[in-house]
Amino acid sequence: MAGKYLVNFNASALPQVEAEYLIIGGGIAGLFTAWAAAQAGAQVTLLTKRSIVESNTDRAQGGIAAALGQHDSPELHMQDTLVAGAGLCDEDAVRILVTEGPDRVRELIDMGACFDRTGDHLCLTREGCHSQHRILHAQGDATGAEILRTLYEKVVALPSVEILEDQYVVDLLVKGNICYGVLALDQISGEFRVFWGQVVILATGGSGRLYNYTTNPEVATADGIALAYRAGAEVMDMEFIQFHPTSLVLPDAPRFLISEAVRGEGALLRNARGERFMPQYHGMAELAPRDIVSRAILSEMAKTGANSVFLDLTHLDADKIKERFPTITLTCSQYGLDITKDLIPVAPAAHYMMGGVKTDLWGQTSIERLFSCGEASCLAVHGANRLASNSLLDGLVFGGRIVQKATAILKNRITNRPEFGCQELLSDPDVDFISLRTQLQQIMGEKVGPLRTAQRLAEALAFFDRWAYLKNYEVKETFQMEVRNMLEVGELITEAAMMRTESRGGHFRLDYPETSERWRKHILLRR
Repeated sequence: MAGKYLVNFNASALPQVEAEYLIIGGGIAGLFTAWAAAQAGAQVTLLTKRSIVESNTDRAQGGIAAALGQHDSPELHMQDTLVAGAGLCDEDAVRILVTEGPDRVRELIDMGACFDRTGDHLCLTREGCHSQHRILHAQGDATGAEILRTLYEKVVALPSVEILEDQYVVDLLVKGNICYGVLALDQISGEFRVFWGQVVILATGGSGRLYNYTTNPEVATADGIALAYRAGAEVMDMEFIQFHPTSLVLPDAPRFLISEAVRGEGALLRNARGERFMPQYHGMAELAPRDIVSRAILSEMAKTGANSVFLDLTHLDADKIKERFPTITLTCSQYGLDITKDLIPVAPAAHYMMGGVKTDLWGQTSIERLFSCGEASCLAVHGANRLASNSLLDGLVFGGRIVQKATAILKNRITNRPEFGCQELLSDPDVDFISLRTQLQQIMGEKVGPLRTAQRLAEALAFFDRWAYLKNYEVKETFQMEVRNMLEVGELITEAAMMRTESRGGHFRLDYPETSERWRKHILLRR
């Protein structure tokens, strides 16, 4: 039992809530799935860890990719996705993404999403590794916030959807490889409850907070992947972490994302000596794949002894820049930077998890009645390195497909459920969880970051071994639960990175710098 649950509990003694669709997470993947399920006539209960606006979706600046341009096509979008994915994309998944994606985006527009336009025409921009202008954006650089606003307004108005905020899902309730529901902690009342679901969907988002430098919000602590892994689900591609090349580097500022769309509009990267350097590293220069740009920046930082490089927009039209990037302009101005006149200090930060809970093309995990979509899931649609602005599209397309599959499952309803509980965990480990979380983030940043070696990974694994005994103890509050989840997933990332003795996409080994055809395969991990 040790390692399967985080707390001692007896499900039959707790308050019980019944749901048809039980969705965990309130970003684009969770909200769109809730909307699609309601359109199919289902009752939906959606649980969020904090408020509905605290997600990676809200922070998404650059946009959403879809082949809607006059000279674009799903085939071109597919080719760009495959190139970025570095040989590990599932071609069937990519084809679904790029062919169904335009219709999902049109649905967003029909719901009221206000994407930027010139007259009647959608404004389309270009980002790294895209061969066409196909990125839709809203309010310049607030695309995710606009999509979240649109979906939330639609979903909250639906009588068949109940949204419960401040609900921390502690563990999945799985027996006989069937998921029956979840154990959740109401963070307002402090009460544990059991939510039973005919279908349970993980849409819990990212893992960026495992790292000391990240563009992700505080809620991105890899909870969904940890939940699924503890319950026995397969996880895949855990070694592939995308480090965004350009996060703001200032002493008193958080690592704020400077969108790739800034480079798409013509910004240049310069080192501490003021030299433009990207043409030396890749033919696409500043629009090369993110992993290449990140490593180039780290190389230039090492050469110059600096803690950042610089984004240069000073040669671009100032009024156009302020109109296109109002959020970035305002945020930088709060720290005394005028992005139309000053160079912006930037460096890589953890941004996106390509790996996650393994699913099929319909979002089904290796556990019956448990589905996953969005950043918490992995069906190899992003391969070893996600193409810019494909993540929002991923949440829409594969969230919607879950409903198509789950509709049939709802016809065969669960009426009898097994007993669930745990009374074996020890109480009160003498641990400073605040310090432990800081140590974990530093270890991940230093040992399991953009540049990896066997020695660094071994040192990280030794750290996880030292804390393995915590699996015998229960944890009392959500902060401690988050740290346990971060330890679980940090170890999975490190194990997979140690196993993959090559460099590919978001995984780079200094001791194995070449890409190996022998490693054109996926690593699956299961508890």
